[in-house]
Amino acid sequence: MSWVTWERFLRARPTWFRAVRRARVPLSLGLGVIFLLEAQPTVASVLWGAALALPGLGLRAWASRHLRKDHVLTTTGPYAYTRNPLYLGSLLLGVAFALACRSSWLLVCFLVFFAVVYVPTMILEAEHLRALFGAAFEAYERQVPLFFPRLGRRFALSQEGSGQWSVYVRNREYRVLLGYVLILVLLLVKAK
Repeated sequence: MSWVTWERFLRARPTWFRAVRRARVPLSLGLGVIFLLEAQPTVASVLWGAALALPGLGLRAWASRHLRKDHVLTTTGPYAYTRNPLYLGSLLLGVAFALACRSSWLLVCFLVFFAVVYVPTMILEAEHLRALFGAAFEAYERQVPLFFPRLGRRFALSQEGSGQWSVYVRNREYRVLLGYVLILVLLLVKAK
């Protein structure tokens, strides 16, 4: 890639990042349909996929019980270990889905999709939180990794709380659980 092309990409980044961020849910649904059409599951692969999905669903549920978008800088629960536990949970769910489908090319497609869609989303969300919470977010950002947690290390300023199920419902996280159950049922119907 030439320097001029690279420079043009960097200048266009905010527009491109924002477009990808806005389209991430419809793009995810489209990719899910492709997965279902291309899947060649067996009962065993679906059950293994379901077992592998449990940590992703659990992480997303734990995170959504703490998240109060744009009202409070969330640093409790899994946010004490990673700034993006919801997306980490989504990564685990996508990998589990691809494995349940028994397709290595779908796994590669998902990983590329995740990098292209969710990395820009995380960068934009960090900019948004920096604008909202200023120095508090910058201190948090210095101590907590963007995505992969440093296990055993917690954000020092967080006050651990159990989270609240009412917040889970308000964040509509139950839709992810219901959607994943539906996917597993569809894969079981298609299983050989």
